[in-house]
Amino acid sequence: MRAICLTIVLFTNFLLIAHAQDYDPDLGRPPLYLGPGNGFLVTGTVVNGDTIALIYLREVTVLPAFHFISKKQEERYSRLVYYVKKVYPYSLIIRNTVFSMEEDLRKLRTEREKKMYIDKKEKELRGQFEGQLVKMTVTQGKILIKLVDRQTGRTTYEVVKQLKGSISAFFWQSIARVFGSNLKSEYDAKGDDAMIEDIIIRIENGQL
Repeated sequence: MRAICLTIVLFTNFLLIAHAQDYDPDLGRPPLYLGPGNGFLVTGTVVNGDTIALIYLREVTVLPAFHFISKKQEERYSRLVYYVKKVYPYSLIIRNTVFSMEEDLRKLRTEREKKMYIDKKEKELRGQFEGQLVKMTVTQGKILIKLVDRQTGRTTYEVVKQLKGSISAFFWQSIARVFGSNLKSEYDAKGDDAMIEDIIIRIENGQL
């Protein structure tokens, strides 16, 4: 299962740096931090000849305190908080990089160029992130699979298929099923994954 988690992230070719400089308010990305003493680079607009900074603030959902109906539920929630905090940053990186790679791949003309591009990114990422991802548990891997769907609007299976082809997607789906997982898992914010959604909102609000 650890190999599956590694492959999922590598095949989506996430590179935080690769997309950190692109600001898109629709995706909720923050202004680009230029470093100590240099401030932030933000978009702007001109009103009556004056240039005014234009900063998009994300919508904040205020949630009441979570009331547990049992000690068992509280323990489950605490454990889930730990797991989500562990994998949520990876899901954001995957989201940003999937969109970034789609843009880069559109600029490449031949299938050979696209394959070389993906293989190069995969090699770079193995050296940079493999040590972190092999420590991911089966449960954390399952959560990450669902969060990929939440962040990209596509299942992990679809993402792998898009970047590596149908054969690779089928192969890794077969391996995932052996370990009781499913790359085609969809995120259900109002159903089975309501507790995960609650945790994510609280993380984004700075409550967790």
